[in-house]
Amino acid sequence: MQKRKLGQQGLETSALGLGCMGMSEFYGQGDEAESIATIHRALELGINFIDTADMYGPFTNEELVGKAIRDRRDAVVLATKFGNVRGQNREFLGIRGDADYVRQACDASLKRLGVDHIDLYYQHRVDTRVPIEETVGAMAELVKAGKVRYLGLSEAAPATIRRAHAVHPISVLQTEYSLWSRDAEAEILPTVRELGIGYVAYSPLGRGFLTGQIRRIEDLPADDYRRNAPRFQGENFQRNLDLVAEVESMARAKNCSAAQLALAWVLAQGEDIVPIPGSKRRRNLEDNVGALDVRLTPEDLQRLDRILPPGAAAGERYAAPQMQALNR
Repeated sequence: MQKRKLGQQGLETSALGLGCMGMSEFYGQGDEAESIATIHRALELGINFIDTADMYGPFTNEELVGKAIRDRRDAVVLATKFGNVRGQNREFLGIRGDADYVRQACDASLKRLGVDHIDLYYQHRVDTRVPIEETVGAMAELVKAGKVRYLGLSEAAPATIRRAHAVHPISVLQTEYSLWSRDAEAEILPTVRELGIGYVAYSPLGRGFLTGQIRRIEDLPADDYRRNAPRFQGENFQRNLDLVAEVESMARAKNCSAAQLALAWVLAQGEDIVPIPGSKRRRNLEDNVGALDVRLTPEDLQRLDRILPPGAAAGERYAAPQMQALNR
């Protein structure tokens, strides 16, 4: 497995990570046994970068990941997140970044995961009511206490990243990045590269759309949150489907899957980028790993730029309430 360095503090991970969110929520019914088998298969294949968050489930995804890695903790670079507050009845209760909450959230995550430290701890969403200096200051205390090794931010604006990095080195910035979500190229990627911060790309397969396996909205489970996502609705759906058809055509010519082509494109954007596609099943995970063997020529990259230039995808990447929670 290829390795990549994220940031300048010593964090190194597999070139591909595994996002675990969909194992517990948002993408239809989960299967714990298959999810754990998928995490174990990822480790067998050399993927050591496992991504979860306290809000997934809520709470249950950390417990699942903890159960899966209990007897192989040393083989895992474990990432989790805080900031999106959920209730026991799955309700969303807002965003918190105050120092007290940072400490409480970390202790709760450590307990659910069944570990004594978190390798990479992210602020999941920025709390605009709390100075980022307070939030990162509390996160830095966790590093000093040995509870956390490296710090990360998710969906933070360039100015926020700079202020945070001045308090304590930020090793990783995570935002959505894929062939159909290229917003980060304008300001985020230049900012983190200037500061020496690594970049983790979530939803690198466009929430599954870029795999070509979603042909109709009915292909999604009834309780799948993507049914309410703008890019999966109405005219946007068909327009995006037409774009994916071109990606599929190119993938066939290269003798790989559309998912592998989409992931290979993200991997080709820089050695400081690690995509973390989500997989609930071993077969999808194994297909994703094949992306590491796909070589894209300059001509291939130019063709993909023509097919899906920045802004090509129809519709916002989140519904309005979720877009408002982004720090932009």
